[in-house]
Amino acid sequence: MVQKRPDYQPLILLIEDNREVRLAARFVLEDLGYKIEELENPVQARDWLQQRSPDLILLDLNFQLDTTSGEEGLRFLRYLQQQGYDMPVVAMTAWSNTTLVVQAMQAGAADFIEKPWNNQRLQQILQQQLKLSSLTLQNKALQQQLVSPTLDLIWQSQQMRTLMQQLQTVATTEANILLTGENGTGKSQLAQWLHQQSGRSSGPLIAVNMAAIPEALFESELFGHKKGAFTDAKEARAGRFTLAKGGTLFLDEIACLPLAQQAKLLRVLESGHYEAVGSCQTEQSDLRLIAATNADFTALIQQGQFRQDLYYRLNTLEFRIPPLRERPEDIAPLCQFFLNKHGQRYHKTDLTLHQSALNRLRHYDWPGNIRELSHLIERAVLLTQSKTISVQELILPDDQITSLPETTTLPMMTLEQAELTLIRQALQLCQGNKQKTAEKLGITKSSLYRRLEKHGLEL
Repeated sequence: MVQKRPDYQPLILLIEDNREVRLAARFVLEDLGYKIEELENPVQARDWLQQRSPDLILLDLNFQLDTTSGEEGLRFLRYLQQQGYDMPVVAMTAWSNTTLVVQAMQAGAADFIEKPWNNQRLQQILQQQLKLSSLTLQNKALQQQLVSPTLDLIWQSQQMRTLMQQLQTVATTEANILLTGENGTGKSQLAQWLHQQSGRSSGPLIAVNMAAIPEALFESELFGHKKGAFTDAKEARAGRFTLAKGGTLFLDEIACLPLAQQAKLLRVLESGHYEAVGSCQTEQSDLRLIAATNADFTALIQQGQFRQDLYYRLNTLEFRIPPLRERPEDIAPLCQFFLNKHGQRYHKTDLTLHQSALNRLRHYDWPGNIRELSHLIERAVLLTQSKTISVQELILPDDQITSLPETTTLPMMTLEQAELTLIRQALQLCQGNKQKTAEKLGITKSSLYRRLEKHGLEL
């Protein structure tokens, strides 16, 4: 929804067949700071509404064809409802008739005022209805954002079209879904999309990075704990299974779960029951499970590192997200998407890629997939001094350029922005491997995860 300026003058459409009443209304409304348009009857109003949209309609119910029943006004109210117009309508009539008032409200009128009106009462009604209308529009805009989430995955390839058709088919089911694929292919974004397309979209989406949970805190994180359950349990805490009640639980990096904890998770998935640490009360889970991994489950199961029965519980429906190198048709639209996204963030709009730069990106292997492409485009946006990004401004690992030359001057930025840029560059050079990224940055893996969470980066 477009936000209205503080000096915005609401437009009121007055539909009234009495010229003297229209003149009196104009004087009052203009004094109150409103713009006003006058029409003599609902027939004229139907044509007028094809071209313009008022903030509020002030509607007389009785016209020359029928001066007492209000049927012309009621018919117009029903027309507005049928056509889907959502501006508030304040009905008015010189005939005090309770039945007509009720009929008008049932037909869609937001409020009612009698003629001759009290100016203060008229002002109060108009202000109230315009405020309610504004709040309603804001709520609709927010709800639209919730039910129609943006998906940071742009594609033209047949592989992705087929995948999305399959996901669309199963999104509304309650079946567990396992998303597999290399690092950076967009599994987290797809999990969010699946939740929003499901019958549980009004519930919460709780995401857990299984690789970031210390083994000793596994049960507490997933199932919660009671106050005093262990030394540091100074207050009760709800676990992720409880927080996800009525919604979706997304377990990312599921293959990182130690064997001892796999049995505990399997029990919950099989029975639907769990207990918080320190509690003897059994709770019932109510959620849809989505898991994701970049691991090879077949190899892990053969090596005895992952339980086969847990794998079968997770993969009721399994979908592989193809790596970017298998779908080069998607590189150009993804580049444009990230140019727009990062260009807006850094106030560099209308950026484009030179054809030679795009050709270079199409022939790169993309071990870090979409995440690596996003980081690369963001860095190019930061460093470019023109509207067209050249091939020289792209920094790819196989170009053997892992750092900027000493003679290159970095653009001025805050320390926080510099940290963010450095983390993203390290992630790209390490192809998304968190352990190697932490080592390259000279910090621990847990410190890296804290910084990823701080900057809102995908864990």
